[in-house]
Amino acid sequence: MSDSLLKFLFQRAPVRGGIVRLDESWKQMIAFQDYPAPVTRLLGEMTAAVALLATNIKFNGALVLQIHGDGPVKLLVVECQPDVGLRATAKLRDDAAIEEEAGLQSMVNRHGRGRCAITLDPRDPRPGQQPYQGVVPLEGDTIARALESYMRRSEQLDTHLQLAADGDIAAGLLLQKLPRQGGRSGVSEDADAWGRALALAGTLGSAELLAQPPDTLAHRLFWQEKLEAYAPITPRFQCTCSRGRIGRMLISLGREEVESIVAEQGRVEVTCDFCNAKRVFDAVDVAQLFATGSAAELDDTARPH
Repeated sequence: MSDSLLKFLFQRAPVRGGIVRLDESWKQMIAFQDYPAPVTRLLGEMTAAVALLATNIKFNGALVLQIHGDGPVKLLVVECQPDVGLRATAKLRDDAAIEEEAGLQSMVNRHGRGRCAITLDPRDPRPGQQPYQGVVPLEGDTIARALESYMRRSEQLDTHLQLAADGDIAAGLLLQKLPRQGGRSGVSEDADAWGRALALAGTLGSAELLAQPPDTLAHRLFWQEKLEAYAPITPRFQCTCSRGRIGRMLISLGREEVESIVAEQGRVEVTCDFCNAKRVFDAVDVAQLFATGSAAELDDTARPH
């Protein structure tokens, strides 16, 4: 089965939803990583959730979800571009000891100091497309409950998430209760739809969520509802790192620090946390970088090392 994300609306109620299944894209995201199984599960659940949340906002830019932890896992990051290009990574502490059945609380929020942050990073900042970040304490014992809490706190939007992931598939179901619009001529609103949608979603188990494609699940859960479904979207793995971006990062570090690394190690070597791509800058590269004050020339077609 291929990667797919299906969005839908309840025709007679202020309820919207989405179901996503990440197959090949999820395998590509973790292909070069060696996370413990519980970390893979957490990161997969986050990735499915971000795909669902990002496709429900009108914003020409990236949505970035970060969970900062005070346990063995210190950082989880997922980024989604407007075309549903996804990338994800996790950072573990050097002395991390993670049990097979470890959950969010023990891995990330052990001392209650975890934080959840959502950032909107516009491609072209302009009125209505300014950068934004919301940060709230990490609440809940699962990724789903933590994000539901975030949406209530930050967006005042009732949200229900069911998420599941393993080393092969990441999947999720999203339901949101929208503000009442009112005034829709000829349409009698179904006041019980939100409660009914939650009850139906509650019949979905993790195994079925991982096993079935979105269209099959939508039909199984909501076949008695009148839904307006959108054309399926195909998520994919996409890393936006480049030699030029890393060059700009080196400029921000300052010439003295970068040249000291070259003097000590003979070169600067940077490996992308998301895709494992390695970029190398030798003394000539560094001199060029700081002579021009720009990383424009340092693209991925630069001379090999």
